[in-house]
Amino acid sequence: MGTAQDAGPDLPADRPASGSSADTARVVARDRLVASLDRAAERKVTIISAPAGSGKTSLLRSWASRPDRAYRIAFVPVRRDEQDAQMFWLGLLNAVRHASGTASGTGPPAAAPEFNLRTLVDRVLRELADLSGRVIVVIDDLHELNFPDPFDHLSYLLTSLPPNAHAILSMRRDLRLGLHQLRLAGELAEIRSADLCFTERETRELLDASGIALSEAGAARLHQRTEGWAAGLRLAALSLAGHPDPERFVAEFSGSERTVAEYLVAEMLQRQPDDVQDLLLRTCLLDRVNGELADMLTGRAGAERILLDLEDANAFVVSLDPERTWFRYHHLFADLLRLELRRRLPGQVPALHRRAAGWFSEHGKIEDAIRHTQAAGDWPDAARLLADHSFSMTMDGQAQTVRALLRAFPQGGDYPELALVRAAGSLARGRLDEAAAQLAVAAAYAETTPPDRRRRLQVAIAGLKLRLAARRGHLAGVTEQARFLASPVTGQSDEEIALGNVLRAVALMNLGTVEASVGLADAERHLQEGAVLAREIGRPYLEARCLAQLGFASKIRPVATVQRRCREAIELAERHGWDAEPWMAPALITLAASLIWTGESGEGERWLRRTERALQADTGPDVRLLVHIVSGMLRASSGRHREALQEFSAAEFLGSQLADPHALADQVTSWLVATQARLGMTDEARARLGALDAERASSGEFGNARAVICLAEDDPAGALAALRDVLDGAAPVIGSVTVVESQLLAGLAHRELGDHRAANQAAERALALAEPDRLVLPFAMTGSLELLDALPRYETAHAALLTDILDIMRGVSVPARLPAPLAQELSPGELRVLRYLPTNLSRPEIADELSVSLNTVGTHLRRIYAKLGADDRSAAVQRARELRLLSAGTHSAPRSPGF
Repeated sequence: MGTAQDAGPDLPADRPASGSSADTARVVARDRLVASLDRAAERKVTIISAPAGSGKTSLLRSWASRPDRAYRIAFVPVRRDEQDAQMFWLGLLNAVRHASGTASGTGPPAAAPEFNLRTLVDRVLRELADLSGRVIVVIDDLHELNFPDPFDHLSYLLTSLPPNAHAILSMRRDLRLGLHQLRLAGELAEIRSADLCFTERETRELLDASGIALSEAGAARLHQRTEGWAAGLRLAALSLAGHPDPERFVAEFSGSERTVAEYLVAEMLQRQPDDVQDLLLRTCLLDRVNGELADMLTGRAGAERILLDLEDANAFVVSLDPERTWFRYHHLFADLLRLELRRRLPGQVPALHRRAAGWFSEHGKIEDAIRHTQAAGDWPDAARLLADHSFSMTMDGQAQTVRALLRAFPQGGDYPELALVRAAGSLARGRLDEAAAQLAVAAAYAETTPPDRRRRLQVAIAGLKLRLAARRGHLAGVTEQARFLASPVTGQSDEEIALGNVLRAVALMNLGTVEASVGLADAERHLQEGAVLAREIGRPYLEARCLAQLGFASKIRPVATVQRRCREAIELAERHGWDAEPWMAPALITLAASLIWTGESGEGERWLRRTERALQADTGPDVRLLVHIVSGMLRASSGRHREALQEFSAAEFLGSQLADPHALADQVTSWLVATQARLGMTDEARARLGALDAERASSGEFGNARAVICLAEDDPAGALAALRDVLDGAAPVIGSVTVVESQLLAGLAHRELGDHRAANQAAERALALAEPDRLVLPFAMTGSLELLDALPRYETAHAALLTDILDIMRGVSVPARLPAPLAQELSPGELRVLRYLPTNLSRPEIADELSVSLNTVGTHLRRIYAKLGADDRSAAVQRARELRLLSAGTHSAPRSPGF
């Protein structure tokens, strides 16, 4: 689809003829129609509906080319047989951006394999609303839209246009646009075939402007025979120019529009020089043509000059770009030329298609190459081309085009390469078993091909197998295919290198995704490498997907790092309109989780709801289980234990659907057991623990769950016994949050036993562990309000955090302040020293508390002051509180609890 600037590349201003090799059929200024269109354009939507050749585009050209127009025009020509909704809507968005001038200095919106159509339409509406002054969106050849339900979202756009925006739709036939409400409101104008017909006076003006001497009776007869049909009159004017007997010519033709047109095209061609006739016939098979391609098909130079002259002569040729290098023929004219080609040169049609296909293939225009190969009847070659390029086409947002090309193959044909294409389609629709079977067929066929061809097919197959394994959460399968795709290959062409880079970026993305889901450390490295590679090769979609997964993979990193990575992914996605796509959910939900961990439940819930909206069209278990986990965290933190139990149960069930255990499986089940115990369901909780294998049961998370059961059964001593291995460091744990919970549960147990000193010490240790992350959630989930309330403020080194936690648990709003970020984060040793700065302890006392030398404390203090930009201890404490290293505010801490 072309882009648009002012009147748009497919809607150039009228030009005078310049020595055309075609006799000129001048454009007549049809002021009545221009005025009619002006009046119609005052309504919200104008429809121009008339058959081919009625003069729709000529009217739009005349109307748009006036220098005194007081509005902007965003022109969108619909490609013939447009199969991809995304390509149409991106073209519309780009046209609006060009009309507004906001596209200068930036590339066009990027296509992606997956997209949210409603989000894209909303982007168009926002761009229109942001425009100053009146803007008119012109969509030409709307009937060419051929993707599923093409008018649902268009109707939404048209009925939601902002006050400054209007739309003109040009089409060959009436379409079901659902605009009855606009019609009832008087906001729909219509221009139809009868309105576009030439009057006798306009017919006379056209003949006079073309220098054709015809009597009044002859002109009236011509108007009668053509019934004012614009294309018929223009063809007649081209044929009459220089005719030895114009009166006889007019008397000799009659019949239907099609018959008249066929006759006039034949007559017009006969009056053109041989080189013009040959060019028109040999290039009419193309939907678009430039000088180089026309030269190749005709076997002679000079085609571009002829095309320019034909356009200047208004001879059914229109340029497609501002530079006037690409052209198309009027659709009706092209159809008639093809009939004439088959009549004159029937044996050359397949050869012309083959030569065109070769040129398009060499110039990277693969869709055109495949279509012309199919038109030539070279089905095996077409299958090879489609198999080779279907992946790249899908990455470029042309999945529907790939399916249309696939449907064009003869039923029952033996084209094993197409199994690869069908497998990709099955994967996209979630038919995983079907995709696996088709990949097996493709792999068997690849083994029968020559070595260079075999490698190309195997790379494409590996890419799809990797996607299949990732969808199934099968780490071994992902690793196997990723290793194959990363293996070095020599002797590749530039095209193969480009495809290899894309496949490698996809491999790194899928490998990192599955590694993150099962908690492997390499996930971050692979996702970072994938994001960097995607950025280098200009694939923002893949970069955004890698960054979205990187946010989740970073869950054991500093909270500031986690949030920075999540927001980086979200910002990149927002720039391209992808922020509501299902694959953005890992970044959205991880950001929500990090906010809930630090007590910002309201903001966390907002991001949780945004995640749920993004997942409305996705039913995969991998990300949905994260939504249930975070929902459970949110409800447990406010004491809504029954709702939390439902969420944790749903998360556990979805985790059981994955091929490999999820990284948070133990955390989910332990929280589920603890929630059952808090609801008094201790028998059920113990039964669930008893069903675990010995290795899982020995983890710290389940030690905490046992302690909660004991506390619910009024057995604080049993709770302390259950926590012993966790507190001693003997039990494996997912992250530091487990130990924070253990200390709090120990504090609750000591308090039940009446040992308030031990309870305070346990609470102080929990605060010390929570301080770097400013963790709030463990205190809320364990119900530690009374435990913390009993802690003397003068005895704690974490008074600021303690105050914040108590305020949050009591529902008191804690003001958030956005600090300037640190250029360099504090090290763990520096953070340990920082915790003691709000106390009255001296440097030697801090050294004793930390069991380090006085010199080490002094070194840490100097570095703390430098990093915080502080001159003394008091200023360092204040700055640290602003950064939530010690106090309320937006946090920047050294370790995140994950989920």
